[in-house]
Amino acid sequence: MPSSSTSKPTPPPIPPNALAATLLVGFCGAPRAQALGKMTGDLAAAGRELVRQAGAYRQAVTPVVELIATAAHRTPGPDGLYRSRASDTTIAGYLAEARALKGVLLLNIQPGRADFLPEVRAYERWLAEPDVGVALDPEWAVEPGVVPGEKFGRTTGAELDSVAAYLAQLAADRRLPEKIMAYHQVAASIVRDEDALKAHPGVSIVKVVDGIGSAGAKKATWRTLMAAKPAHVLAGFKLFYEEDTRHGAALMTPSEVLALTPKPAYVVYE
Repeated sequence: MPSSSTSKPTPPPIPPNALAATLLVGFCGAPRAQALGKMTGDLAAAGRELVRQAGAYRQAVTPVVELIATAAHRTPGPDGLYRSRASDTTIAGYLAEARALKGVLLLNIQPGRADFLPEVRAYERWLAEPDVGVALDPEWAVEPGVVPGEKFGRTTGAELDSVAAYLAQLAADRRLPEKIMAYHQVAASIVRDEDALKAHPGVSIVKVVDGIGSAGAKKATWRTLMAAKPAHVLAGFKLFYEEDTRHGAALMTPSEVLALTPKPAYVVYE
């Protein structure tokens, strides 16, 4: 289990709702995992690059550091759940960088064979902080007998709702600012019965479309997945510096991203 002795960075004052007045722009990543995004290695250098990328949007932006805190694996691990959790030391370092940027930290959850809610609850010490939320990645939520990466995982609106309800209760009990709960989706099959995800006071929910490819392919995925988005859920969009440009396509520009309908509230780069 992660150590509980790591000291927490002192939180700065933040607005009651980071999504109320600004666009969220983020980088994802994990220690020693360059394939998972730019937020790895020298976090201060990655933070400076994030600031430059966010500046291209030419509007008020809140930086987001999205740490892959629970990472799915192809090996079962001691408990047979095909996932590992970040240490408190790692989370503290990523939170410190988010605060240096006057931004927020999202703990990305790739649960392997575990369920989402226990994985989220495992980070309650950090979620009790005012500027820490979650990003759920059901592509990596696999059923018994399936190894992560062999085929897409999936979740349900009801499972997502259980996490939102937990975050809402935590925010109410601790008198916290509104929590951000993002969930990533690359294909329609990833989230079933999405209407079961209800609105919860104290939680801003964002559906992040993770389609890969040219601008045309990404927009097609966007239209398909946005059609099922509950009305109370905000829109998010993911861009991939390498995968989106492998065949000579240009990475979508900020103006192209902001022209999407509905307009994204969160844009994340990998």
